[in-house]
Amino acid sequence: MSRIGEYLESVFSLEGKIILMTGAAGGLGAAMAEALAKAGGTVLIGDLAQSPAKDLARRMTEDGLKAKAYDLDVTDTVQIKACVDAVIEEFGRIDVLINVAGINRREGILDVAESTYDRIMNVNLKGVFLMSQEVGKHMFRQRSGNIINIGSHNDEDMLGGCSVYGASKSGVRALTRSMAVEWAQYGIRANCISPGHFLTPLSQVTWDHPTRSVWLRDRIAMRRPGEPSELIGMVLMLASDASSYMTGQAYHVDGGCLVGGSPWDFDTAYHIEDDQ
Repeated sequence: MSRIGEYLESVFSLEGKIILMTGAAGGLGAAMAEALAKAGGTVLIGDLAQSPAKDLARRMTEDGLKAKAYDLDVTDTVQIKACVDAVIEEFGRIDVLINVAGINRREGILDVAESTYDRIMNVNLKGVFLMSQEVGKHMFRQRSGNIINIGSHNDEDMLGGCSVYGASKSGVRALTRSMAVEWAQYGIRANCISPGHFLTPLSQVTWDHPTRSVWLRDRIAMRRPGEPSELIGMVLMLASDASSYMTGQAYHVDGGCLVGGSPWDFDTAYHIEDDQ
């Protein structure tokens, strides 16, 4: 290994770390899970969708990575405790918890039924709280731990039809700050990754839409969706000791969506069409 490789491994390696992820069988979650395992972590995938979770774990183990799937509904305290207890029994500790599980239903505020509101909030916010609470008890005893919550572009900016989802993700961001404040004394860090508009199987319909896709590209400085692989740098940094002095923050990985997309006309001598 080169000196560069040795240095990067010493900073970013996840060798020996036990990483528990919720809802990791989806597009972004799967990309993160594979990257974490390739960096040396043992990745434990807790998901309500057992078939995709087992398929992901199987593919990873066939590639020589360390992975295992667990049955987990983040709205069920019995299942949460059973999953966490099983992990502790087998591996002895949990070094990193990544709360990925989340759902959405795009409806106007006046159209949202109470049952829809409850379902989104229970998975996206209450599930993060309950999961972090159960794992946090073990991290307290370890006097170490690292929690990474997955927020959203909608925890800072808003799109029409995402009121409940945006409220839940804003809550996740606030909860992250509370964890950081309360648990730093126990050696536990907590941060939030807020992805922008990424291209996944679920979002493909939006990027194929004749008007919504144009509107999105106009809002994003890089004028394109993100690829799942472009999220892994942030999760690797936050999961590793490279981020040992980082806690309580939300990091937007969004291609420049928050800062703004296509600028209005302005004076400049530099025009792309003139530089060919």
